[in-house]
Amino acid sequence: MKESTSTSTYKCHKQVIDADGFRPNVGIILANAASQVLWAKRIRQDAWQFPQGGIQRNETPEQALYRELEEELGLKPEHVGLLGVTSDWLRYRLPSRLIRRGRHPVCIGQKQKWFLLRMNCEECLVHFNATGHPEFDGWRWVDFWQPLQEVVAFKRGVYQDALNQLAPLLGLAPQGVTPPVPAQAPDA
Repeated sequence: MKESTSTSTYKCHKQVIDADGFRPNVGIILANAASQVLWAKRIRQDAWQFPQGGIQRNETPEQALYRELEEELGLKPEHVGLLGVTSDWLRYRLPSRLIRRGRHPVCIGQKQKWFLLRMNCEECLVHFNATGHPEFDGWRWVDFWQPLQEVVAFKRGVYQDALNQLAPLLGLAPQGVTPPVPAQAPDA
């Protein structure tokens, strides 16, 4: 889904919610030299996902990427190489049971820019205690396409779109659709 042309946004604390009810967010796909991706386990849950996080007021998607990378995985910009980013905002709607209707404005989902990174450091540098509120308590390397089988259903379409757009940057063929061309990082 593409971003609407509406430019008005609502600002809630550090979060920004656009006029359509979507919270801007970044998704992080971190690959190793074998083109496997880091798959993170939500803290105290049997739920796995890619690291992701909201874009704060006055923050660019790339700034949010590096902040979230450090907050969620303990990695710094020098630990990774930026390979590319999805060409458009990708959106998903939250299931009705997860929408917090008591807040204004109501956030109905997320719109995301997805970044593909290559890990350029030792795996032992990944840790979850960079903040006092970790989101993950485990991780593993998985095949590039495996997250499509394991992610919660309401995020699956966005994962499919992001992986299809970014797969060619690792020399992998998209699965089932012709994706838009992702923006390559400089010197990628």
